[in-house]
Amino acid sequence: MGVGLSDGESAAPPLSEAAGGATTSAASAASDRRDAVPGVIAGARLLLVALWLGGAVFFSFVVAPTAFAVLQQRELAGAVVTRTIAVVNVGGFIISLVVLALGFLENDAGRRRRARLVETVSLALVAISCGAGHWIVSARMLALRAAMGRPVDAVAADDPVRAAFNSLHGYSVGLMTVAMLAGVVALFAVAGRKNKSGV
Repeated sequence: MGVGLSDGESAAPPLSEAAGGATTSAASAASDRRDAVPGVIAGARLLLVALWLGGAVFFSFVVAPTAFAVLQQRELAGAVVTRTIAVVNVGGFIISLVVLALGFLENDAGRRRRARLVETVSLALVAISCGAGHWIVSARMLALRAAMGRPVDAVAADDPVRAAFNSLHGYSVGLMTVAMLAGVVALFAVAGRKNKSGV
């Protein structure tokens, strides 16, 4: 004799219906994860640009002036600045290329061509300026310093090697200025792209 269900009880859903619900839930979770990826990429790009720009500004306006103001030996201060600017330049070169590469993984739908161009050019300028500053200008300055064989300040101002060194120092400052200005533009461009995507 079968046992009937009371009024307060309900029959269990069929297995096919339960399986269908589980499949839908899994598909929804996978879709949510896919939708979250662009937000993670956009946030990472913005963070990388901001970190490098902050480090470059801190070096230019705090580290370099403080080193020459506090350290009694200018040669030692120069060594500290040279080492620090190497980190800033190499970091800027690598970060700008990484941010450029990650940009290709983002969705550009609805974004103006000019905005994409501004972002690409500004990041390329950061990479070029930092790369030239480190592997061309700084490398040449180190070679000239070694050729002097003594502290830079001990060499006569009209000495050709000293004059070349001072000229390269001006180029180094100029390249870092260009890189920071391009970094500011890149920061706003990347932030605008992140806001445009709605993440």
